[in-house]
Amino acid sequence: MIEVAHRLQHVEEYYFSKKLKEVAQLKAEGKPIINLGIGSPDLPPNALVIQAMVYSLNDDNAHQYQSYVGLPKLRLALSQFYKKHFKVEANPETEILPLMGSKEGIMHISMAFLNKGDQVLIPNPGYPTYAAVTKLVEAEVVTYHLNQANNWFPDLEVLGQQDLSKVKLMWINYPNMPTGENATKQQLEKLVAFAIKHDILLVNDNPYSFILNKNKQSLLSIKDAEKCCLELNSLSKMFNLSGWRVGFVLGHERFIKAVLKVKSNMDSGMFYGIQKGAIAALSAPTDWLDVLNEIYKKRRDLVWQIADKLNCTYNKNTSGLFVWAKLPNGETSESFTDNLLYKKDVFLTPGTVFGSNGEGYIRLSLCANEKDLKETLSRL
Repeated sequence: MIEVAHRLQHVEEYYFSKKLKEVAQLKAEGKPIINLGIGSPDLPPNALVIQAMVYSLNDDNAHQYQSYVGLPKLRLALSQFYKKHFKVEANPETEILPLMGSKEGIMHISMAFLNKGDQVLIPNPGYPTYAAVTKLVEAEVVTYHLNQANNWFPDLEVLGQQDLSKVKLMWINYPNMPTGENATKQQLEKLVAFAIKHDILLVNDNPYSFILNKNKQSLLSIKDAEKCCLELNSLSKMFNLSGWRVGFVLGHERFIKAVLKVKSNMDSGMFYGIQKGAIAALSAPTDWLDVLNEIYKKRRDLVWQIADKLNCTYNKNTSGLFVWAKLPNGETSESFTDNLLYKKDVFLTPGTVFGSNGEGYIRLSLCANEKDLKETLSRL
């Protein structure tokens, strides 16, 4: 009997992969399911972006293999974007690497820097892929706690008292998913100092910085960040290009070279048309993003009303595509969300998807139109 690799014995199928099969089956049975669980933007990209992609299909080299490091104009556009919005100088030739989505980057970075037995600091609650990829490369997951009492920021003093001698990498994610919490500049400075002190590669996953966020920050803007930091970002959320799979990683040349060694053996370059569309998105006037945020503001107001109907509490001073809400005392996340799914035909995400510290919380997505949000209110 052919057995799967041992590494798969410690990795489960992604929660949404399993749960959405069930949701799809309920829909097939005629259930009018409203999905408020997934952070997949439902709005279209800027028309200029689609136009740029369509026009590019007639270019002579549109259907050939593309460079592993992306088009020079794409890297330049990414560099200019970071300089304009984050005041971060990144050399487009050596310090930026386009990716087929930032999720790919999590794997590439892990493969580039982790050996079997290395330890990785992973937030609880946090994006499940951090832990899954760590296990796939046979490194060891070491969770660090985030909680509401500390505004979903790690207690670095407590963390520093642990034995960190085997820790090679630390994942952070601000604006945070699932909580929407932001980190201050002073907090990011403390994280960089912590990483330098303990010789840890610190990676910030930063795809939500433009969604309902007045304080856009990059980890790479912090002094000495080039010594120990990488930053992942994505066009999925800010430009409604989630299905296009366009992300990128920024950092010091020596780190980018290591990631490229992995990436260049994993794919044969990003599709030309997608790159041209990404260039158009990055170069477009930012007032399009302002219009997008106005839509999300209206949706968030309705989601807050939904949370009120569910007797939940939440923080209104957060960012991103979600509302993170605390359930009434005694309610458990999965039983609460399953009850809504089966009795009200509304799918929400239980907080436990993101770790044990998510127990007692739910996550509601803003990626649903006002009609569906109002219908949800009606059902409640």
